[in-house]
Amino acid sequence: MTGWMPRALSALLFSLFLACGSTNDDPPNPGGEACEKYSFPLSDTSSASHVSSCSSTGCGNGENPPNSGMHCPTWLSCRSFDTEQPRCSWIHNLEHGHAVFLYNCPEGCPDEVAKLEAAQAQAAVGSNGVHRALVAPDSQLPKRFAALLWRRTYLMDAVDPDALTCLLALQDVDAGEPGLVCPP
Repeated sequence: MTGWMPRALSALLFSLFLACGSTNDDPPNPGGEACEKYSFPLSDTSSASHVSSCSSTGCGNGENPPNSGMHCPTWLSCRSFDTEQPRCSWIHNLEHGHAVFLYNCPEGCPDEVAKLEAAQAQAAVGSNGVHRALVAPDSQLPKRFAALLWRRTYLMDAVDPDALTCLLALQDVDAGEPGLVCPP
């Protein structure tokens, strides 16, 4: 009868672990079973300070595209742009919990941009009724498409609407100033 105590203690600890869940940074299965095949890892924490000039080369966290870091004191309206926007500005949008959808299609890709705009329409809505997301071209992307939240990036060669839906399940989870409205 001397072996029952360690087994009972182990079973109790295991039960507590299952009841409390894991301790990683991601919420368990944020988009349900359909999202298990996607990975949206968190980037390292970096400074979220404002720079004095929106044309500063000191913006971002060193990733391409940047998903956090130093940024402009101003942000962009939440809409679809047809011209490239300063990265320093949309990083501020990310800090507010907005989603940013980017594309690099010098030859044009209207069908794929339409998919990004459809994802934009699925983003969380602010108290002003505006979907808190923007779409813009970005000629510096390492792939044709990117979907970003604060400290999260999903790169794609073709737009995957299911992946974007799953990423949006994490909107506001890690943002430094989550839930802030976005002007149209």
